[in-house]
Amino acid sequence: MKLRTFETGDQVLISPDLTGLTNWSDGVVVEVENNKYNGIVISAETKDRNIFFGRKELFKTNVNDKKLCLQ
Repeated sequence: MKLRTFETGDQVLISPDLTGLTNWSDGVVVEVENNKYNGIVISAETKDRNIFFGRKELFKTNVNDKKLCLQ
């Protein structure tokens, strides 16, 4: 099984642990950093222009972003 890597421009869901909200929030990855102390750190921007950053475990791929081939 291949692990998901995040790239700038990817649609993601941001954990409520970062946003303080009750549900996961939509966002777009603006930066991916390999931090020597924390590992992979993702920065993502929401529609209202707030930027949240944290370990990659606090983000997940937005299921609406998947492109399906129906042929």
